[in-house]
Amino acid sequence: MAYKKIKTYKKGFLKVDNEHEIYYELSGNPKGKPVLFVHGGPGGGFLEEDKRYFNPKFFNIIHFDQRGAGRSKPFASIENNTTFDLVTDIKKLIDFLKIKKIVLFGGSWGSTLSLVYAIKHPETVSSMVLRGIFFGSEAENHFFVYEAQNIFPEAWEKMANLVPKIHQKKIPEYYYTMMRSKDKKIRKKFTFAWAIYEESISKLKSSESEVKHSLKKLKFESFSIIELHYLTHHCFLPKDYILKNTHRIKDIPVSIVQGRYDHVTRPLNAYQLHKTLPKSRLYFTIAGHSAFEKETERRLVKEMDKLV
Repeated sequence: MAYKKIKTYKKGFLKVDNEHEIYYELSGNPKGKPVLFVHGGPGGGFLEEDKRYFNPKFFNIIHFDQRGAGRSKPFASIENNTTFDLVTDIKKLIDFLKIKKIVLFGGSWGSTLSLVYAIKHPETVSSMVLRGIFFGSEAENHFFVYEAQNIFPEAWEKMANLVPKIHQKKIPEYYYTMMRSKDKKIRKKFTFAWAIYEESISKLKSSESEVKHSLKKLKFESFSIIELHYLTHHCFLPKDYILKNTHRIKDIPVSIVQGRYDHVTRPLNAYQLHKTLPKSRLYFTIAGHSAFEKETERRLVKEMDKLV
């Protein structure tokens, strides 16, 4: 059962370099076990509903918006915005809050960033709960951008129809170019269309009205451009970086939750990660990609409750 009406006890901005300030909120028990929610996207920011996984009596719950996302400043900025910049930001936030060991909770891109952070700073991570595993490879990008048309042809067609035939083999690159247009209407058209596409394929079942309702909560301008900034640059990671470095986190307990019918991140990824981590547990749920699908949500809450 998810937790509700969790009050924030502190919030603010942390300046992480000359340009960027990241927004953070602390909720739950200030003396509880620290857990860091690492949002997806990248560029998605966090929502109030993202506090639902954590028992507020036992956890000191930390949410933050990554560079350019949510309430962080400057909004939608892709300048000095790379994976290892975000890793450095997490370390600065944890140090600022005087936390020595933390639980990492991340889904989708949040799983990527959590894993890269843990590989870089394993001594600061007590355990991880990860969902929708993503490594940032070309094969995964192809799965997300092209292969989803086999399951969600109507959503894919709407997204792909904005791309001229000559650019159909490089859809993300074309969208990314249009999102950086000098014309505000073109930027909005493509950032909105990309967000619609991802929302439309993220659940086993969702109506057009439900997708549009979800987008009202999402700052799609930052979500779309930052996501494609990362996808078109191989997530700023060396090839197979995570799987080649899992030996550095082999002693960290990890719970992996993956929708069996996820068409944003491949279920294969979750299995591959599980096979390389001796202290991991893998749970497949009857769900798609979204953390808000009931079986996935229940499992995530259950895994966090085990850490109390």
